[in-house]
This record gives sequence, C-alpha cells and structure tokens, in this order.
Amino acid sequence: MKKTSTRLADGRELIYYDLRDDAVRDAVDRRPLDPTVTTSEVRHDPLLGDAVAIASHRQGRTYHPPADECPLCPTQGDRLSEIPDSSYDVVVFQNRFPSLAGDSGRCEVVCFTSDHDARFADLSEEQARLVLDAWTDRTAELSHLPAVEQVFCFENRGAEIGVTLGHPHGQIYAYPFTTPRTALMLRSLAAHKEATAGENLFDSIVEGELADGSRVVLEAEHWIAFTPFAAHWPYEVHLYPRRRVPDLLGLDEDARAEFPKVYLELLKRFDRIFDTGDGAEGSAGESPTPYIAAWHQAPFGALEDFDGVVREDFALHLELFTIRRTSGKLKFLAGSESGMSVFINDVPPEAAAQRLREVASS
Repeated sequence: MKKTSTRLADGRELIYYDLRDDAVRDAVDRRPLDPTVTTSEVRHDPLLGDAVAIASHRQGRTYHPPADECPLCPTQGDRLSEIPDSSYDVVVFQNRFPSLAGDSGRCEVVCFTSDHDARFADLSEEQARLVLDAWTDRTAELSHLPAVEQVFCFENRGAEIGVTLGHPHGQIYAYPFTTPRTALMLRSLAAHKEATAGENLFDSIVEGELADGSRVVLEAEHWIAFTPFAAHWPYEVHLYPRRRVPDLLGLDEDARAEFPKVYLELLKRFDRIFDTGDGAEGSAGESPTPYIAAWHQAPFGALEDFDGVVREDFALHLELFTIRRTSGKLKFLAGSESGMSVFINDVPPEAAAQRLREVASS
C-alpha cells in the first residue's frame, strides 16, 4: 500500500491509498473553494448523560446529485470533484460538511472505489483489503489527535438509511468522548468481570454462540459471524476475530488476510436475503438491501469510569444490519424504540441466521 497525503483547495486533507507503490498523485484541486466554515458543537444532555452534536451547517450539504455530478467520482476534464485525480483506488478526505470538527472531533469520508456504480460487495479481495488497511491507518492517525477519544469507521448503504450520495463510500467519526453505546458495553464488561472473578464478557458471548450453533452464520479460521441472541434488527450479524483485540490496529496478518473473503461473503448474502428466487431481488423495483456496517473499537481515552476494565478487555467487532424486515417493508424506529430505547424485533435471530446460511455462495 502506498499512502499519499495532499490538500484540497479549501485546506482540507485528502489521502490516496494505492495498491501500486509506483502510483503518482500530484493532481491539484482546481475548484475556487472558500475555506470551510463549520458550526459543530457538542452538547451534554444532563438527563440522559449522553452527548448531541449540533451542526446546523449540514443543512446545506450535497443531496442526491445526478451521477454525472457526483462529488466522489474522480475529476474528469472540466468536471471537478472532491478527488482531483482522474482515478483512484481508495481515497479518504475530511468531510466538507462534518458533524464533528475542531475541538469537537473530526469527520472523514472514505471512498471505496472510483467506480460510481459498484457496491462494496463488488470489490475484489485485494481492494477490500486496501479499505481495511485505510481504516486501520486512519484509526491510528486520528487516535493521536488531542480532541479524539474514540474512532468509529462505518458504512451507510441505501437511500432508506439516509444516504445522500450514491457513490460507494463510508465515513469515519473521531469523537471527543466515549460514545454511549460503547460506554454501555464497558459497564457490562466491568460488571461481568467482577461477577465472574475475571472472565471476559466478549469471550463468553462468542464461546456461547459457537457452542449453541443455531445463530452462527459463518465460520472461518480467524473470524466468526453470528446473529446475536437479542438482536435488535431484523437481520443483524456480528463479526468477531477469533483472537480478541481491542481495535483494528491489533489484528494480526492472518486475520487481515482472511477478512476480505469473509466480509465480502457476508455482504453478498445480505444482498440475497430478499431474493424472490426468480432472479429479481425483492419486490419489483426494490433497491438492494440497505445496511449499516459499523466497527466497534475500544476508546483511546482513560477508562477510570469502568472499574477494573482495561483497553485489552474490549473486543473489536463489526456489526452489520439492515432496516428491511421483509421484502418491501422497513423496520421503523417508532414509539417503543425511539421513545424508550426498547427494540421490538419481528424476525427471530435463529430464523435470520438460517436465512443467511441458505443464501451462502455456492
């Protein structure tokens, strides 16, 4: 992998990640851009104890542009985009409309491929490995910023999720705090460790799923994927490396080498879940399966609020889930979910796992 860092016309950082070591990246951003102005502010909710980012400048962000005006495609002639070069493998750049900025953290966009019409599942294993290497490199770099406490790499796919740009891409949020979801995990981890004289909760969950077997979706030498016992979403898969590590930086070469094959297979299965069997995906005109893919990594900040827990107790894992519950129907977060944070799942996790096994590649 070759890494080349440059600057866009408004001063934002852009980084090329290339498969070839002889790649030359010297194109200049020719757009007449003014310096980026953001209004991001993190506010603390005294009742719930969580944080909310207020970012009014995002109201003006690019919204469903036509394909020939996509800002994530390479620059071609006089059609200028966020990427100055005429081609790329993987590109990461600072978001022009960030939810977090300055002392409130940082937001980056990850373009998985220059092919506008591709999906992550269409990438080769070599390309998918390059994305993993980019995620890892950005996690390492962002963790050193003074304002950053936790790094979150994720992909939103599909208009139903709220994606406003159709080009295959993901994002990285570098938070100035430990996120509420991670804090819940750390509290559960601490309680389990104390109650069991030192056992690790993540290890117990993975071992339990392997022993039960009914929710296991895929097993590989270095990775295990399963639907959790109390899945929140209709089709939800958790992917763990068999050797517990706290973050992407901790993965060894064997796990890194195997990840692309495993992850691409999971994504392809998600695209087959609602296949009607007649060659058409879902109901007439239905879009590909919308999903969120989210990496959970240990925070880099101090863990003194979680008695007895150290970073190495946390288990890196990826959560992949869709908001579609059946063909043509979405799972909405209505009163119980949005008002009380109590999820109601219409699809038993065991049935979801069975369906995901049925649609495995032959």
